[in-house]
Amino acid sequence: MKLLAKYNRVNIVTTILIFIAGSIAFYFVLYYVLTDQLDRGLRVEQQEIVNYVNKNNALPEIHSTKHQWMEFSQTNVAIKDPEPHYGQAYNILEQEKEVVRQLTFTTPVNGLLYRITVNQSVTESEDLLELIIMLTMGMIALVLISNYLVNRKVVNKLWEPFYATINNIRNHKLAAQEPLHLPSSHIEEIDLLNDSINKMTSRIHRDYINLRTFTENASHEMQTPLAVIRSKTENLLQDTEGQEKTMKQLLAIESAAMKLSRLHQSLLLLTKLENRQFQLNEEVNLEMMLREKLEEKETLIAARSLALQTYTTEVILSFHHHLAEILLNNLISNVIRYTPEYGNVTISLDQQSLSVSNTAAGDPLDNEKIFQRFYKAEQSSEGTGLGLSIVKEICALAGFRFSYKYDQGEHHFLINFS
Repeated sequence: MKLLAKYNRVNIVTTILIFIAGSIAFYFVLYYVLTDQLDRGLRVEQQEIVNYVNKNNALPEIHSTKHQWMEFSQTNVAIKDPEPHYGQAYNILEQEKEVVRQLTFTTPVNGLLYRITVNQSVTESEDLLELIIMLTMGMIALVLISNYLVNRKVVNKLWEPFYATINNIRNHKLAAQEPLHLPSSHIEEIDLLNDSINKMTSRIHRDYINLRTFTENASHEMQTPLAVIRSKTENLLQDTEGQEKTMKQLLAIESAAMKLSRLHQSLLLLTKLENRQFQLNEEVNLEMMLREKLEEKETLIAARSLALQTYTTEVILSFHHHLAEILLNNLISNVIRYTPEYGNVTISLDQQSLSVSNTAAGDPLDNEKIFQRFYKAEQSSEGTGLGLSIVKEICALAGFRFSYKYDQGEHHFLINFS
């Protein structure tokens, strides 16, 4: 069922129920008003008769009309507190019985007690009530028909931007160069929908491009060490010139195999990070772990004659122990690898952030590419190009903010914990 049909169905049923309830209430209010008006007229007639009797000591002449007539008769029973009520009376002029609103009371005249009944025909009131009800029902029918036609016309017009959005989504190709862009419709709800879809499709498009680039780069990066393994193995099988050359080829094979293994582990870790497969509920002493990592890297630091400065305070985080080790290892290894010999490395850790800076070997890094997968500042590097990407994903999972800037010949990497 279309939304418009469902809306019209609910709208018509609701409107009918409201009109029925309103009509019933209107009927009883109108009935009360007309009855009250008849009662007032009867009270006025009673008072006029009593005043006439008191003044003339005689009953007034009977003047019957089509809608009102009186009846006089002697009685021995006085009526106390007379009240108007409905009844039936014979209308002499119309020669038929009618439903009337009547008031019966007694009054003394020349020592005799008379019973006086004033009859007020309700035919006129009933005709007026029926006319009003018919007009009301006609208005209800007119409103329902008009409401249906207007809704069908106006609502269809209002839904045009929605159907335009549907058509744009249907016709959009994920492989297109640009993400889907839905224009403003000048309708707040549709614009909110379009804006949400624009943001969602932008993320999907970006993820698609990243996935495609990642797949292409991964294929290329994996193929290179595999080609080395195959080439060196073939050479090894054909080599007959001596043990030393064989050893070099074996070392080359080992190096390529290790790179392929690291690449595989990194890709597997990235997949787990993207799938949110880690629970960050372990208590991690980041300062102690940082010092342990620096001790492990002492040989590399000394081999490159790097000047290391550390400024740390105790920092306890609710984190994941293994991820914390990977984060620190990748960040420190990256800095050591790309710092020129005799360069400076400065590491600062406090409750708010972890900062790592090092002497730059060249120009500033590309802020838009530095955290991309397989990006290498130096293409000849033996790294996988996934180190900073993994750091970025870990920070995103933990709710940290990872950023880079270049200042006065130094690279600065900053992780904000809040």
